[in-house]
Amino acid sequence: MAKPASEQKAFNSFSEFYPFYLKEHSNPVCRALHYIGSSGALVILGYALYTGIYSSIIFALVFGYACAWVGHFFFEHNKPATFKYPFYSFLGDWVMLKDFLLGRFCKE
Repeated sequence: MAKPASEQKAFNSFSEFYPFYLKEHSNPVCRALHYIGSSGALVILGYALYTGIYSSIIFALVFGYACAWVGHFFFEHNKPATFKYPFYSFLGDWVMLKDFLLGRFCKE
């Protein structure tokens, strides 16, 4: 069971936060949805920059977060870290994607 927000730890650095972040993303489907969301967001961002249709950048955020939140609510069954740690969580998404692409999660 998740701790109440008042009992959750305050992190002093991203290196302290990342192990917590990975525990909050232990379900492989949740992680896969994060990878899909982050990758899709990059494609949409690239499209926006290439075409000059900068208003489509909002769709990158919507797509990325929608995929991630589906993973949390339906597979991981926890509250996304974004709500309490928005910056570290955003950074965690990209570090987790990098770790996946480098094969650091191959055993899962």
